[in-house]
Amino acid sequence: MRLPIGSEDVSTSGGNATLIGRRGEGWLPVSTTPPTLDEAIALLSSDGHDGGPLESSVDDAASVGDARPFFAAGEVILWRYRRFIETARVIRDDERGLVVWIPSGSARLESVPADGRSSRDVPLEERFTVPWVIRESTWRGEGIVRVAPTGMPWSIWFFRDADGTPSGAYVNLELPHRRAAGEPPSIFTRDLVLDVWVDAGHPGSEDIWLKDADELDAAVVQGRFTAAQAEAIRALADNACRLFIADGSWPLDEGWESWIPDAAMDQPIELPDVPAIRDARQRTGRTSIHG
Repeated sequence: MRLPIGSEDVSTSGGNATLIGRRGEGWLPVSTTPPTLDEAIALLSSDGHDGGPLESSVDDAASVGDARPFFAAGEVILWRYRRFIETARVIRDDERGLVVWIPSGSARLESVPADGRSSRDVPLEERFTVPWVIRESTWRGEGIVRVAPTGMPWSIWFFRDADGTPSGAYVNLELPHRRAAGEPPSIFTRDLVLDVWVDAGHPGSEDIWLKDADELDAAVVQGRFTAAQAEAIRALADNACRLFIADGSWPLDEGWESWIPDAAMDQPIELPDVPAIRDARQRTGRTSIHG
């Protein structure tokens, strides 16, 4: 028997999750007084929206709505979330969006509590106020396809189990992606805490879960976002459901959940020895909105 809409659960990563709907059947609205998609993006894209400056290295990047210059298939790029830096290999890049593969074991830099705890071990009421440092790690679990639709405030991550069976699509709410040339080329965005999970079970009627709503509330209390910005983030979740999740349209309809890399594409990626990475390793901050 399937869970009723509105059921609460805990996600595999330890966050709060609420069943908000099923594909083909609609969903419970997440926002109450939502701005339009463009208004939400504008509110969240302003300099210092979460207490920190925009990265100076994106000054020469293409505009948010401009996908050019396109990356070449097989090219290694950096996918940067302010203090988090991930490595990825390009599958395809065109006017519609960027599609990459992140092989299992690929190198990344992540922001972690300075006292050695994992972020999920920090109580919610202090999660955005603890000092942090940068730690090197790797992409754990199976490799994933990740898609960044051009100009949209989210990316879609196609997860699979160890045997290759699709487990679901993770819609990570984040700022529209800016590009910067350089060595290596990069895209820049910011994570917006709230996410949507589309479970792989029951094809055509997949469960749609809202993830980490409690963490977004804590981010407001602790000063990372204003109440208006949090409502804008909730509006992004509603827009993602409306624009492509509810009807399973692109990129959910292109078979990325079953895409298989060749041996060369699936080699783990190392972090490049470049000044931007060396500088990133040294970064620290007093709270999540500093540094």
